[in-house]
Amino acid sequence: MTTGRGGRTVRDLRRGNRSAVLQRLYFGGPMSRQELGPATGLSSGSVSNVVGELVADGLLEEAGVVDSDGGRPRTLLRVRPGSAHMIGVDVGETRVRVELFDLALTELARTEMPLLPRGCYDVGPIVDHVRTGIATVLADAGIGADRLLGVGVGVPGIVDHDAPGGSVVHGQTIGWDAVPLERLLRATGALPEEVPYLIDNGARTLGQAEMWFGAGRGAKDAVVVLFGSGVGASLITDGSPDGGTTEGTPLEWGHLTVSVRGRRCRCGALGCLEAYTGAESLLARWAERGGGPARPGAVDEEEALAELLAAAHAADPVAVEILEETAEYLGAGLSDLVNLFQPERILIGGWAGLLLGPYILPSVREHAARYSLRHPAGRVTVGLGSLGPDAVTVGAATLPLSAFFATGGRRAAPEPAAEPPAWHTSLSTRAGGA
Repeated sequence: MTTGRGGRTVRDLRRGNRSAVLQRLYFGGPMSRQELGPATGLSSGSVSNVVGELVADGLLEEAGVVDSDGGRPRTLLRVRPGSAHMIGVDVGETRVRVELFDLALTELARTEMPLLPRGCYDVGPIVDHVRTGIATVLADAGIGADRLLGVGVGVPGIVDHDAPGGSVVHGQTIGWDAVPLERLLRATGALPEEVPYLIDNGARTLGQAEMWFGAGRGAKDAVVVLFGSGVGASLITDGSPDGGTTEGTPLEWGHLTVSVRGRRCRCGALGCLEAYTGAESLLARWAERGGGPARPGAVDEEEALAELLAAAHAADPVAVEILEETAEYLGAGLSDLVNLFQPERILIGGWAGLLLGPYILPSVREHAARYSLRHPAGRVTVGLGSLGPDAVTVGAATLPLSAFFATGGRRAAPEPAAEPPAWHTSLSTRAGGA
Protein backbone atom coordinates (compact mmCIF):
# COMPACT_ATOMS: atom_id res chain seq x y z
CA MET A 1 0.00 0.00 0.00
CA THR A 2 1.25 3.50 -0.86
CA THR A 3 2.74 5.34 2.11
CA GLY A 4 2.79 9.13 2.25
CA ARG A 5 4.70 11.61 4.35
CA GLY A 6 4.72 10.80 8.03
CA GLY A 7 4.20 7.11 7.31
CA ARG A 8 0.46 7.53 6.65
CA THR A 9 -1.07 5.26 4.06
CA VAL A 10 -3.83 6.15 1.61
CA ARG A 11 -6.16 4.10 3.81
CA ASP A 12 -5.12 6.19 6.84
CA LEU A 13 -5.83 9.41 4.94
CA ARG A 14 -9.23 8.18 3.78
CA ARG A 15 -10.14 7.10 7.32
CA GLY A 16 -9.05 10.47 8.68
CA ASN A 17 -11.12 12.33 6.07
CA ARG A 18 -14.19 10.22 6.84
CA SER A 19 -13.72 10.83 10.56
CA ALA A 20 -13.40 14.59 10.06
CA VAL A 21 -16.64 14.80 8.05
CA LEU A 22 -18.58 12.54 10.41
CA GLN A 23 -17.54 14.41 13.54
CA ARG A 24 -18.17 17.84 12.04
CA LEU A 25 -21.69 16.84 10.99
CA TYR A 26 -22.37 15.02 14.27
CA PHE A 27 -21.38 17.86 16.59
CA GLY A 28 -21.92 20.84 14.28
CA GLY A 29 -25.37 20.04 12.97
CA PRO A 30 -26.54 19.72 9.36
CA MET A 31 -24.19 21.27 6.80
CA SER A 32 -23.93 21.47 3.05
CA ARG A 33 -21.03 20.02 1.08
CA GLN A 34 -19.85 23.56 0.46
CA GLU A 35 -19.72 24.31 4.20
CA LEU A 36 -17.93 21.06 5.01
CA GLY A 37 -14.82 22.07 3.07
CA PRO A 38 -13.85 25.08 5.22
CA ALA A 39 -15.12 23.35 8.38
CA THR A 40 -12.90 20.29 7.90
CA GLY A 41 -10.01 21.76 5.92
CA LEU A 42 -10.63 19.28 3.09
CA SER A 43 -10.73 20.14 -0.60
CA SER A 44 -14.09 20.16 -2.37
CA GLY A 45 -13.06 17.02 -4.25
CA SER A 46 -12.19 15.19 -1.03
CA VAL A 47 -15.46 16.28 0.57
CA SER A 48 -17.42 15.05 -2.44
CA ASN A 49 -15.67 11.66 -2.37
CA VAL A 50 -16.07 11.19 1.37
CA VAL A 51 -19.72 12.26 1.39
CA GLY A 52 -20.42 9.87 -1.47
CA GLU A 53 -18.86 7.00 0.49
CA LEU A 54 -20.72 7.84 3.71
CA VAL A 55 -24.06 8.17 1.91
CA ALA A 56 -23.45 4.82 0.18
CA ASP A 57 -22.65 3.29 3.60
CA GLY A 58 -25.96 4.56 4.95
CA LEU A 59 -24.32 6.85 7.52
CA LEU A 60 -25.43 10.19 6.10
CA GLU A 61 -28.81 11.42 4.90
CA GLU A 62 -30.26 14.61 3.48
CA ALA A 63 -31.70 17.08 6.00
CA GLY A 64 -33.42 19.63 3.75
CA VAL A 65 -32.15 22.44 1.54
CA VAL A 66 -31.16 26.05 2.08
CA ASP A 67 -31.07 28.92 -0.36
CA SER A 68 -27.67 30.20 -1.44
CA ASP A 69 -26.75 33.70 -2.57
CA GLY A 70 -27.79 33.76 -6.18
CA GLY A 71 -27.00 30.09 -6.79
CA ARG A 72 -28.81 26.81 -6.64
CA PRO A 73 -30.20 25.72 -3.24
CA ARG A 74 -27.74 23.67 -1.23
CA THR A 75 -28.59 20.29 0.21
CA LEU A 76 -27.91 19.85 3.90
CA LEU A 77 -26.45 16.60 5.23
CA ARG A 78 -26.58 15.01 8.66
CA VAL A 79 -25.54 11.77 10.33
CA ARG A 80 -28.39 9.24 10.06
CA PRO A 81 -29.43 8.39 13.64
CA GLY A 82 -30.67 4.87 12.89
CA SER A 83 -27.55 3.79 11.02
CA ALA A 84 -25.92 2.31 14.13
CA HIS A 85 -26.57 1.72 17.82
CA MET A 86 -24.65 1.64 21.10
CA ILE A 87 -25.31 0.23 24.54
CA GLY A 88 -24.25 2.03 27.72
CA VAL A 89 -23.95 0.21 31.05
CA ASP A 90 -23.58 1.84 34.47
CA VAL A 91 -22.44 -0.55 37.20
CA GLY A 92 -23.72 1.71 39.96
CA GLU A 93 -23.82 1.62 43.72
CA THR A 94 -27.27 0.07 44.07
CA ARG A 95 -28.13 -1.23 40.58
CA VAL A 96 -26.90 -2.05 37.10
CA ARG A 97 -28.48 0.18 34.45
CA VAL A 98 -28.38 -0.79 30.76
CA GLU A 99 -29.55 1.57 27.99
CA LEU A 100 -29.71 1.25 24.21
CA PHE A 101 -29.12 4.35 22.08
CA ASP A 102 -29.17 5.19 18.41
CA LEU A 103 -26.29 7.06 16.81
CA ALA A 104 -27.75 10.41 17.93
CA LEU A 105 -27.74 9.10 21.53
CA THR A 106 -31.52 9.02 21.68
CA GLU A 107 -32.54 6.42 24.26
CA LEU A 108 -34.44 3.54 22.64
CA ALA A 109 -34.74 1.15 25.59
CA ARG A 110 -33.55 0.76 29.18
CA THR A 111 -33.62 -1.66 32.06
CA GLU A 112 -32.37 -1.60 35.63
CA MET A 113 -31.52 -4.52 37.91
CA PRO A 114 -30.95 -3.91 41.63
CA LEU A 115 -27.90 -5.19 43.45
CA LEU A 116 -29.17 -7.53 46.15
CA PRO A 117 -28.30 -7.12 48.89
CA ARG A 118 -27.80 -3.40 48.26
CA GLY A 119 -24.19 -2.56 47.51
CA CYS A 120 -23.25 -6.20 46.85
CA TYR A 121 -20.60 -6.26 44.13
CA ASP A 122 -20.28 -10.02 43.63
CA VAL A 123 -18.89 -10.28 40.11
CA GLY A 124 -21.01 -13.21 38.94
CA PRO A 125 -24.42 -11.56 39.48
CA ILE A 126 -23.21 -8.29 37.97
CA VAL A 127 -21.98 -10.03 34.81
CA ASP A 128 -25.32 -11.83 34.62
CA HIS A 129 -27.17 -8.50 35.03
CA VAL A 130 -25.22 -7.03 32.12
CA ARG A 131 -25.90 -10.09 29.95
CA THR A 132 -29.61 -10.01 30.77
CA GLY A 133 -29.80 -6.26 30.32
CA ILE A 134 -28.24 -6.39 26.86
CA ALA A 135 -30.72 -9.06 25.74
CA THR A 136 -33.63 -7.11 27.22
CA VAL A 137 -32.94 -3.74 25.59
CA LEU A 138 -32.22 -5.29 22.19
CA ALA A 139 -35.46 -7.28 22.34
CA ASP A 140 -37.50 -4.29 23.56
CA ALA A 141 -36.26 -2.12 20.69
CA GLY A 142 -36.30 -4.87 18.08
CA ILE A 143 -32.63 -4.26 17.25
CA GLY A 144 -30.25 -7.01 16.17
CA ALA A 145 -26.85 -7.38 17.80
CA ASP A 146 -25.29 -6.96 14.34
CA ARG A 147 -26.37 -3.30 14.43
CA LEU A 148 -24.30 -2.52 17.53
CA LEU A 149 -21.09 -0.51 17.46
CA GLY A 150 -20.27 -1.84 20.90
CA VAL A 151 -21.12 -1.88 24.59
CA GLY A 152 -19.58 0.73 26.88
CA VAL A 153 -19.40 -0.12 30.58
CA GLY A 154 -18.77 2.40 33.38
CA VAL A 155 -17.44 0.83 36.59
CA PRO A 156 -16.09 1.99 39.96
CA GLY A 157 -12.35 1.54 40.27
CA ILE A 158 -9.19 1.60 38.18
CA VAL A 159 -9.35 -0.04 34.75
CA ASP A 160 -6.25 -1.66 33.25
CA HIS A 161 -6.83 -1.60 29.50
CA ASP A 162 -3.53 -3.31 28.66
CA ALA A 163 -4.01 -6.50 30.63
CA PRO A 164 -3.74 -9.77 28.66
CA GLY A 165 -7.18 -11.02 27.70
CA GLY A 166 -8.91 -7.65 27.95
CA SER A 167 -9.69 -4.92 30.46
CA VAL A 168 -9.23 -5.74 34.14
CA VAL A 169 -10.88 -3.78 36.96
CA HIS A 170 -9.18 -2.97 40.27
CA GLY A 171 -11.98 -1.80 42.55
CA GLN A 172 -10.65 -1.75 46.09
CA THR A 173 -13.72 -0.07 47.58
CA ILE A 174 -16.03 -2.74 46.18
CA GLY A 175 -13.78 -5.75 46.78
CA TRP A 176 -12.71 -6.27 43.15
CA ASP A 177 -9.08 -7.39 42.96
CA ALA A 178 -7.98 -7.60 39.30
CA VAL A 179 -11.38 -8.72 38.00
CA PRO A 180 -11.08 -9.69 34.28
CA LEU A 181 -14.41 -8.07 33.48
CA GLU A 182 -14.02 -7.90 29.70
CA ARG A 183 -13.20 -11.61 29.49
CA LEU A 184 -16.11 -12.50 31.79
CA LEU A 185 -18.56 -10.45 29.73
CA ARG A 186 -17.29 -11.94 26.49
CA ALA A 187 -17.67 -15.44 27.93
CA THR A 188 -21.43 -14.92 28.40
CA GLY A 189 -21.91 -15.20 24.64
CA ALA A 190 -24.39 -12.33 24.74
CA LEU A 191 -22.90 -10.71 21.64
CA PRO A 192 -21.00 -11.74 18.50
CA GLU A 193 -17.21 -11.66 18.76
CA GLU A 194 -16.95 -8.60 16.53
CA VAL A 195 -18.99 -6.40 18.92
CA PRO A 196 -16.54 -4.90 21.44
CA TYR A 197 -16.95 -4.36 25.16
CA LEU A 198 -15.30 -1.06 26.13
CA ILE A 199 -14.82 -0.66 29.89
CA ASP A 200 -13.80 2.48 31.75
CA ASN A 201 -14.07 4.23 35.09
CA GLY A 202 -17.55 5.65 35.71
CA ALA A 203 -16.24 9.11 36.59
CA ARG A 204 -14.46 9.24 33.24
CA THR A 205 -17.59 8.25 31.31
CA LEU A 206 -19.54 10.92 33.21
CA GLY A 207 -16.85 13.44 32.33
CA GLN A 208 -16.90 12.62 28.64
CA ALA A 209 -20.69 12.89 28.53
CA GLU A 210 -20.68 16.32 30.20
CA MET A 211 -17.90 17.59 27.93
CA TRP A 212 -19.57 16.39 24.75
CA PHE A 213 -23.21 17.13 25.45
CA GLY A 214 -23.57 18.83 28.83
CA ALA A 215 -22.31 21.66 31.01
CA GLY A 216 -18.69 21.13 29.96
CA ARG A 217 -19.31 21.76 26.27
CA GLY A 218 -17.04 24.50 24.97
CA ALA A 219 -14.47 24.17 27.75
CA LYS A 220 -10.95 23.18 26.80
CA ASP A 221 -10.36 21.38 30.08
CA ALA A 222 -12.45 20.51 33.12
CA VAL A 223 -12.66 18.32 36.17
CA VAL A 224 -15.93 16.42 36.48
CA VAL A 225 -16.86 15.05 39.91
CA LEU A 226 -19.00 11.94 40.41
CA PHE A 227 -20.69 12.37 43.81
CA GLY A 228 -22.74 9.37 44.91
CA SER A 229 -22.30 6.92 47.78
CA GLY A 230 -18.62 7.73 47.36
CA VAL A 231 -16.84 10.38 45.32
CA GLY A 232 -14.55 10.26 42.30
CA ALA A 233 -13.45 12.61 39.55
CA SER A 234 -12.03 12.72 36.05
CA LEU A 235 -9.74 15.25 34.40
CA ILE A 236 -10.82 16.04 30.84
CA THR A 237 -8.27 17.82 28.65
CA ASP A 238 -8.50 19.05 25.06
CA GLY A 239 -12.24 18.70 25.41
CA SER A 240 -13.41 19.51 21.88
CA PRO A 241 -15.29 16.41 20.69
CA ASP A 242 -15.59 17.57 17.08
CA GLY A 243 -11.82 17.75 16.92
CA GLY A 244 -11.56 14.17 18.04
CA THR A 245 -9.15 15.11 20.81
CA THR A 246 -11.07 14.53 24.04
CA GLU A 247 -8.80 12.91 26.61
CA GLY A 248 -10.01 11.81 30.02
CA THR A 249 -8.04 10.65 33.05
CA PRO A 250 -9.92 9.12 35.98
CA LEU A 251 -8.70 10.42 39.33
CA GLU A 252 -9.02 8.47 42.59
CA TRP A 253 -9.82 11.81 44.16
CA GLY A 254 -12.05 10.36 46.86
CA HIS A 255 -9.03 8.66 48.40
CA LEU A 256 -6.93 11.75 48.98
CA THR A 257 -6.07 11.97 52.68
CA VAL A 258 -7.80 15.00 54.19
CA SER A 259 -7.47 14.06 57.87
CA VAL A 260 -4.51 12.10 59.20
CA ARG A 261 -5.77 9.21 61.34
CA GLY A 262 -9.31 10.37 60.52
CA ARG A 263 -12.49 8.44 59.79
CA ARG A 264 -12.22 4.97 58.32
CA CYS A 265 -12.95 4.93 54.57
CA ARG A 266 -14.59 2.00 52.86
CA CYS A 267 -11.29 1.46 51.01
CA GLY A 268 -9.77 0.58 54.39
CA ALA A 269 -7.60 3.68 54.81
CA LEU A 270 -8.07 6.45 57.37
CA GLY A 271 -9.02 10.03 56.62
CA CYS A 272 -9.96 9.79 52.93
CA LEU A 273 -12.03 12.59 51.40
CA GLU A 274 -14.73 10.02 50.61
CA ALA A 275 -15.06 9.23 54.33
CA TYR A 276 -16.31 12.80 54.85
CA THR A 277 -18.17 13.59 51.62
CA GLY A 278 -19.81 10.49 50.13
CA ALA A 279 -23.55 9.96 50.73
CA GLU A 280 -22.76 6.88 52.79
CA SER A 281 -20.55 9.00 55.07
CA LEU A 282 -23.09 11.83 55.33
CA LEU A 283 -25.80 9.46 56.53
CA ALA A 284 -23.44 7.71 58.96
CA ARG A 285 -22.38 11.04 60.49
CA TRP A 286 -26.01 12.16 60.70
CA ALA A 287 -26.92 8.98 62.58
CA GLU A 288 -23.92 9.35 64.91
CA ARG A 289 -25.18 12.80 65.92
CA GLY A 290 -28.67 11.60 66.68
CA GLY A 291 -30.43 12.29 63.39
CA GLY A 292 -31.67 10.23 60.46
CA PRO A 293 -31.80 6.45 60.21
CA ALA A 294 -30.08 4.46 62.94
CA ARG A 295 -28.66 2.03 60.37
CA PRO A 296 -27.79 4.10 57.26
CA GLY A 297 -26.73 1.08 55.22
CA ALA A 298 -30.12 -0.58 55.70
CA VAL A 299 -32.17 2.18 54.03
CA ASP A 300 -32.44 3.65 50.56
CA GLU A 301 -29.59 6.19 50.43
CA GLU A 302 -31.40 8.51 48.04
CA GLU A 303 -34.51 8.66 50.21
CA ALA A 304 -32.43 9.14 53.38
CA LEU A 305 -30.35 11.90 51.78
CA ALA A 306 -33.56 13.66 50.69
CA GLU A 307 -34.70 13.49 54.32
CA LEU A 308 -31.41 15.05 55.44
CA LEU A 309 -31.84 17.83 52.89
CA ALA A 310 -35.43 18.46 53.99
CA ALA A 311 -34.27 18.65 57.61
CA ALA A 312 -31.62 21.22 56.65
CA HIS A 313 -34.24 23.29 54.79
CA ALA A 314 -36.31 23.16 57.99
CA ALA A 315 -33.30 24.59 59.89
CA ASP A 316 -32.56 21.43 61.84
CA PRO A 317 -29.20 22.36 63.41
CA VAL A 318 -27.65 18.89 63.10
CA ALA A 319 -28.62 18.53 59.43
CA VAL A 320 -27.35 22.04 58.68
CA GLU A 321 -24.07 21.26 60.44
CA ILE A 322 -23.61 17.99 58.53
CA LEU A 323 -24.15 19.62 55.13
CA GLU A 324 -21.97 22.63 55.93
CA GLU A 325 -19.19 20.32 57.09
CA THR A 326 -19.58 18.31 53.89
CA ALA A 327 -19.46 21.46 51.76
CA GLU A 328 -16.21 22.51 53.44
CA TYR A 329 -14.58 19.13 52.85
CA LEU A 330 -15.76 19.14 49.23
CA GLY A 331 -14.44 22.67 48.74
CA ALA A 332 -11.10 21.75 50.27
CA GLY A 333 -10.93 18.66 48.07
CA LEU A 334 -11.74 20.74 44.99
CA SER A 335 -8.96 23.16 45.92
CA ASP A 336 -6.47 20.32 45.51
CA LEU A 337 -7.78 19.79 41.97
CA VAL A 338 -7.62 23.54 41.28
CA ASN A 339 -4.04 23.85 42.48
CA LEU A 340 -2.84 20.67 40.77
CA PHE A 341 -4.56 20.93 37.37
CA GLN A 342 -5.78 24.56 37.06
CA PRO A 343 -8.93 23.55 35.15
CA GLU A 344 -11.25 25.96 33.38
CA ARG A 345 -14.35 24.35 34.91
CA ILE A 346 -15.30 22.00 37.71
CA LEU A 347 -18.63 20.21 37.34
CA ILE A 348 -20.33 18.22 40.07
CA GLY A 349 -22.54 15.35 38.95
CA GLY A 350 -23.80 12.03 40.26
CA TRP A 351 -27.14 11.47 41.98
CA ALA A 352 -26.03 12.82 45.38
CA GLY A 353 -24.23 15.80 43.86
CA LEU A 354 -27.28 16.80 41.82
CA LEU A 355 -29.60 16.30 44.81
CA LEU A 356 -27.53 18.32 47.29
CA GLY A 357 -25.92 20.71 44.81
CA PRO A 358 -28.52 23.51 44.86
CA TYR A 359 -28.22 23.67 48.67
CA ILE A 360 -24.46 23.30 49.20
CA LEU A 361 -22.99 24.73 45.97
CA PRO A 362 -22.54 28.35 47.19
CA SER A 363 -20.67 27.11 50.26
CA VAL A 364 -18.60 24.65 48.19
CA ARG A 365 -17.54 27.50 45.89
CA GLU A 366 -16.60 29.70 48.84
CA HIS A 367 -14.49 27.03 50.50
CA ALA A 368 -12.85 25.97 47.22
CA ALA A 369 -11.75 29.56 46.60
CA ARG A 370 -10.55 29.99 50.19
CA TYR A 371 -8.39 26.88 50.14
CA SER A 372 -6.99 27.42 46.61
CA LEU A 373 -4.20 29.59 45.33
CA ARG A 374 -5.61 32.89 44.11
CA HIS A 375 -4.51 32.74 40.48
CA PRO A 376 -5.91 29.31 39.52
CA ALA A 377 -8.98 29.97 41.70
CA GLY A 378 -9.64 33.13 39.73
CA ARG A 379 -9.97 31.31 36.41
CA VAL A 380 -12.11 28.33 37.42
CA THR A 381 -15.90 28.11 37.62
CA VAL A 382 -17.63 25.53 39.82
CA GLY A 383 -21.08 24.34 38.78
CA LEU A 384 -23.37 21.34 38.42
CA GLY A 385 -23.52 18.85 35.59
CA SER A 386 -26.53 19.22 33.30
CA LEU A 387 -27.18 15.68 32.04
CA GLY A 388 -28.87 14.31 35.15
CA PRO A 389 -28.26 11.11 37.10
CA ASP A 390 -28.13 8.97 33.92
CA ALA A 391 -25.00 10.69 32.62
CA VAL A 392 -22.69 7.77 33.43
CA THR A 393 -24.73 5.53 31.12
CA VAL A 394 -24.71 8.14 28.35
CA GLY A 395 -20.97 8.53 28.80
CA ALA A 396 -20.47 4.77 28.63
CA ALA A 397 -22.26 4.77 25.28
CA THR A 398 -19.81 7.38 23.99
CA LEU A 399 -16.98 4.84 24.32
CA PRO A 400 -18.07 2.83 21.24
CA LEU A 401 -19.09 6.11 19.59
CA SER A 402 -15.53 7.42 20.01
CA ALA A 403 -14.17 4.24 18.46
CA PHE A 404 -16.64 4.62 15.59
CA PHE A 405 -15.34 8.11 14.84
CA ALA A 406 -11.73 6.97 15.12
CA THR A 407 -12.31 4.33 12.44
CA GLY A 408 -14.01 6.80 10.12
CA GLY A 409 -17.43 5.23 10.60
CA ARG A 410 -16.34 1.69 9.90
CA ARG A 411 -16.92 -1.09 12.35
CA ALA A 412 -13.65 -2.56 13.51
CA ALA A 413 -13.04 -5.94 11.94
CA PRO A 414 -12.09 -8.76 14.31
CA GLU A 415 -8.34 -9.25 14.61
CA PRO A 416 -7.12 -12.20 12.50
CA ALA A 417 -5.32 -14.93 14.35
CA ALA A 418 -1.64 -14.07 14.32
CA GLU A 419 0.61 -16.58 12.63
CA PRO A 420 3.72 -17.50 14.62
CA PRO A 421 7.02 -16.22 13.20
CA ALA A 422 9.11 -18.56 11.06
CA TRP A 423 11.72 -19.09 13.77
CA HIS A 424 8.98 -20.28 16.17
CA THR A 425 7.79 -22.91 13.68
CA SER A 426 11.35 -24.02 13.04
CA LEU A 427 12.08 -24.51 16.73
CA SER A 428 8.80 -26.39 17.25
CA THR A 429 9.69 -28.73 14.38
CA ARG A 430 13.12 -29.38 15.84
CA ALA A 431 11.70 -30.01 19.30
CA GLY A 432 9.18 -32.48 17.90
CA GLY A 433 11.85 -34.38 16.05
CA ALA A 434 14.28 -34.54 18.96
